[in-house]
This record gives sequence, C-alpha cells and structure tokens, in this order.
Amino acid sequence: MDDAGFMTQALMQARAAMTAGEVPVGAVVVRAGQVIATGANAPIASNDPTAHAEILALRQAGKLLGNYRLTDCELYVTLEPCVMCVGAILHARLKRVVFGAADPKTGAAGSLIDLFVNPRLNHQTLLQGGLMESECSGLLQAFFQQRRHIPGTCTGKING
Repeated sequence: MDDAGFMTQALMQARAAMTAGEVPVGAVVVRAGQVIATGANAPIASNDPTAHAEILALRQAGKLLGNYRLTDCELYVTLEPCVMCVGAILHARLKRVVFGAADPKTGAAGSLIDLFVNPRLNHQTLLQGGLMESECSGLLQAFFQQRRHIPGTCTGKING
C-alpha cells in the first residue's frame, strides 16, 4: 500500500470519530508496510483531553510492539498534529509523519509552530504535510458546518 492508501485508512478513522460526535481526526501507525494501530479522536466520549487520534494510535502500537519506541514506524494523520501530539511523536521516535490538512490554529508541524525542525531535539522525524489535503479538510469543514446548524449544540471551537 502507498501513502494515499494509508491516508485513506486514516480518513476512515476520522469518519468513525465524526459518527461518534467527535472532531473527525483519524490516525494509523504503519510498520513494514502494514497498519499495526489505528486511532479516532475520542476526547469528548472519554472525557480525556489526551485522547487525540495520534495518541490513541501510538498507545495501541506501543502495546502491540511491547515498546514505547516506535523507531521503524510511520504515522498517517488527517490533521496536522498539535503540540501535545508532536511531543508524543518525538518521544516515540517515529521515523516519519504524514498529515493531510494543515491546522492554522493549533498545528505544531509548520502552521502555528514547527517543533519538528528544532535541531536541538535529540530525535528528528521526517515530515510530510498536505497529503489528500482536500479530503481531510473537507471532512473537518463538513463537521463544523453541521455543528453550527444543529440547535442546542456547542458552537465553540473544538480542536482535534
């Protein structure tokens, strides 16, 4: 499978999050060309501010591999990771991160700040942004547009 195929699987996770009423962000961890872990945003349902798709996928991958170091793994995520998620990615020592939509409000991979380029960090992760950007951003736009038009729902900002 190629990058687009893995991002398509991340989009499936994002749609599952959306169906559950969560901000539609999905992630998959890939090792040796195989998806080994998935994550769909779940902070609302779990009452856990750390339950971002990336974190959930990294936790699952670490448990599966029996190691918190995921040095030979790649992460595909539909939305540019936030500061918290970039921190987890760097601690996991991921080989590569590929994201879809940029996040100008909380993105920590180039939009608001770029934590991946700091040469003082003890690990460098390859980064690619913009893969299937229109599909990823379209899902987010549809979600927030729908929430604005449903009476009784929160209209405040929710970051994925």
